[in-house]
Amino acid sequence: MKLLPRSSFGQTVFLVGSLLLINQIVSLVSVLFYVIEPSYQQVNNLLAKQVKVLFIADTQGIKVPRKLSEEFIQATEIKVFTEQQAEMNGLLEADLYPYFSTQMSKQLGGKTEVRISQGHDYFFWVKPPQAPNYWVRMPLDGFEEQNFSPFTIYLIAIGILSVAGGWAFARQLNRPLKALESAAIEVGQGDFPDQLKERGSTEIVAVTRAFNQMSAGIKQLEKDRNLLMAGVSHDLRTPLTRIRLATEMMGPNEDYLKDGIVNDIEDMNMIIDQFIAFIRHHKEEALEPINLNSLVKDVVDSEQQNKQRQFELVFDENMTSQMIRPTAIKRVITNLIENALRYSEYKIVVETGIDEINNMIYFSISDSGPGIDEDDVVKLFEPFYQGDLARGGEGSGLGLAIIKKIVDTHHGLVILKNRAEGGLTATVKLPMVKVV
Repeated sequence: MKLLPRSSFGQTVFLVGSLLLINQIVSLVSVLFYVIEPSYQQVNNLLAKQVKVLFIADTQGIKVPRKLSEEFIQATEIKVFTEQQAEMNGLLEADLYPYFSTQMSKQLGGKTEVRISQGHDYFFWVKPPQAPNYWVRMPLDGFEEQNFSPFTIYLIAIGILSVAGGWAFARQLNRPLKALESAAIEVGQGDFPDQLKERGSTEIVAVTRAFNQMSAGIKQLEKDRNLLMAGVSHDLRTPLTRIRLATEMMGPNEDYLKDGIVNDIEDMNMIIDQFIAFIRHHKEEALEPINLNSLVKDVVDSEQQNKQRQFELVFDENMTSQMIRPTAIKRVITNLIENALRYSEYKIVVETGIDEINNMIYFSISDSGPGIDEDDVVKLFEPFYQGDLARGGEGSGLGLAIIKKIVDTHHGLVILKNRAEGGLTATVKLPMVKVV
């Protein structure tokens, strides 16, 4: 599992967030070392000086100048307690602060213990080395933890705003790429969207301009191909029609030649029809609300009447109308049924159903023919690929390519699978599109 996001958008947001986190850490450390710690040191120094005023040590012990102490205590509200008195006045609720203890020890020249009691009033408790049996309690005005909350809120707000700004910037930067991706998908499916607006950074503008030129070139190439195919079809059908007319004038003793020529003409017309069907843009047909069961039944009835073959129909009665292109899907069903009839002499099974898990509808045609080589499944959808002689040696090799192209325009799937009992099942799945 990779921790770094793969998309450009995700990487940009990750980069902005990482830089922001580093900046916040550096800012926090800087504030701690250059703002908060000096402030604490100043408070500590001030309190240490107050303690020194109370206790002046000499070589004979501790002396407490009463007059000075009384005036000082009255002015500063500082109080001196014995151990027992201190415990009765809130020492037990005070928390030990090693940082202040270390700093105070340096100021007073000996081991000092510092505690801070928190409640309605804050008190600074000091056990000085000058009087190890006494506790000095000093009130702390304005020394409250919530005083640091604005700084914390500031850091959080800056972090949120910076990430939001990075997200908005990355989204704006990647919007042209998203449009480019959507347009490329459309071109790949045979559509040609309008020219994309050239916006964004210079690199993205250059890519967009190149894509627009490529899309316009492919669109023109598609038009030229359609025009060429239409011209070839027209030019070929004209002499074929004359040949067909000439065969009708042949004498009775030349029937064996006539039948062969007529069959060749029909094959050539069928091949031309397949070429035209392959290049035709099936998305030009409008979507219509059609029940797949009815569409399949119409094709099967027509094939059954023309070919006099047996069909088994298995329809899902819960099938509802979906937005599809009926003529194009009819061509898909017809091509698959004709393939099944060509390579199988027995009953053809036609089934419809609903794939609720993937939100798709489907139809399948199963035969009992020779099946196909597993290695040829993907290649069979390529134009002019006819596969092995057992299952694809006839025709122009465009049948499955036409089917694949039509199904792709519907954003569907074509699945070919050999049956365990012999034969082939061709399944076409189409996404369910609700009727508006």
